[in-house]
Amino acid sequence: MIMCKVYAVASQKGGVAKTTTAENLGIGLVRKGFRVLLIDSDAQGSLTSSLGYTQPDNMEITLSTILEKEVNDEVYDRTSFGILHHEEGIDLIPCNIELSGLEVSFINVWNRERILNGYVEKLRKHYDFIIIDSGPSLGLMTINVLAASDRVIIPVQAAFLSIKGLEQLIRTIGRVKKGLNPRLGIEGILITMLDERTNFAKGVMEILGEKFGSYINIFKNRIPFSVKVAESSAEGVSIYRHDPKGKVAAAYTGFSEEVLANV
Repeated sequence: MIMCKVYAVASQKGGVAKTTTAENLGIGLVRKGFRVLLIDSDAQGSLTSSLGYTQPDNMEITLSTILEKEVNDEVYDRTSFGILHHEEGIDLIPCNIELSGLEVSFINVWNRERILNGYVEKLRKHYDFIIIDSGPSLGLMTINVLAASDRVIIPVQAAFLSIKGLEQLIRTIGRVKKGLNPRLGIEGILITMLDERTNFAKGVMEILGEKFGSYINIFKNRIPFSVKVAESSAEGVSIYRHDPKGKVAAAYTGFSEEVLANV
């Protein structure tokens, strides 16, 4: 039996397939028979929308509602409250714009960096994997996500701007490990939205290997660029259902197997 692992999917930059990675890793693990919970912790609600819940801002119960209950020490059923059951077998805690306001209100809360951790710890026994989609910033909510996680998966687009901010994220992970969460580690860097035909992409991958390959795992599976990804998000399903025989589905299957091999 696998002890529950909590993964943060984090990036300091938007548009690098972070949400797509969280979704398809989660559903990829479900397809292998594991119990998986996805937590959307991005106020934009991108993960919620990409799973077919197209109006996240109209939802009454989201991650914000749950965190408020945690802060106020309210009694509620954590195993069911606010958890949605997606048709592909994944469980989801949705998120919406309310999280932005809530983050500001947490400034004066005691132990504010560990609010999410308190909730996640109580859910571990019900899942094999919990995957948290983090927002594209290094604010208080992202610190909460890192404090609640065991490992961090960092999607990086094969572009120089993605590499530029990577060191800042790695430093933040190091600070959280030192001050808040000693078990935290980096699972690896996942190259996404890749067009291997270009010399530009090859150059970026070489730089990644030179700068980080000696001390951070770079996943062997790379996620190719494809319009099928955007189509699957618009449809509210995973890439496995939208384009099961395509190259992106194959890449995410291989990536999921790499993650499992390290458990």
